[in-house]
Amino acid sequence: MDVTIHFKEIDHKLFGFVEGEIDTFTASGLREELEAVKITEGLEVELDLSKVNYMDSTGLGIFVAFYKRALRENGKVKLVGLSSRLQRLFEITGLSDLMDIETDKKVELR
Repeated sequence: MDVTIHFKEIDHKLFGFVEGEIDTFTASGLREELEAVKITEGLEVELDLSKVNYMDSTGLGIFVAFYKRALRENGKVKLVGLSSRLQRLFEITGLSDLMDIETDKKVELR
């Protein structure tokens, strides 16, 4: 299964909706899409992962790289809608302490 992402911008806030499996084989497309996002100062990006049914360490690396780039450019990134499995993955790697993650929110702008 592939991974897809689509974006919707509302009031200087960018909402990204990620769907599918993120692993070594599918990650390059997601990486390219996130690298193409133009982060301007003050831009808030909210990535909804509620439809991600599998993610390995490759996916973690992609989100960490995007998060770090946003911080460098004075933007903000929040991950929302994580399943308990994804939430656990971020917790055991310590990333839940470093990144802005909201587990009980789903964005309904699709």
